[in-house]
Amino acid sequence: MPVFLDSNIVLYALGDDEAKRIRASELLAALPTVSTQVINECSHVLRRKYKLSVHETAAEMENVIDLVQMVGVGLPEIRIAWSLAGKYGFSHYDCLILAAALASGCTTLYTEDMQHGQVIENSLTLCNPFKPK
Repeated sequence: MPVFLDSNIVLYALGDDEAKRIRASELLAALPTVSTQVINECSHVLRRKYKLSVHETAAEMENVIDLVQMVGVGLPEIRIAWSLAGKYGFSHYDCLILAAALASGCTTLYTEDMQHGQVIENSLTLCNPFKPK
């Protein structure tokens, strides 16, 4: 089943928390889907929080891009995000992630930011991959 990764999961694969880095790296190795928004958000965090140079950030993101299926975020996803925000109450940016995941046919969204186990539009299950089993 196709899975989608939220920005926070991709960032954990590049981070210092060993347990989360290992789990997030496993998810990246499984050819997940991410959107252009995820790459942009991660780039922003790597520059701002981790203080990487433009070239270091680009190199890290190119490595991620090589491991994932990329989908764009365009006007159709924006319109879906507006609808999802009204229905579920998530932020616009979270709804863009949800819209991209739904539009790409993913059935699982790995995220640490949204409610674990919630099902969106009867087809996309939110899953916190760090939640103890």
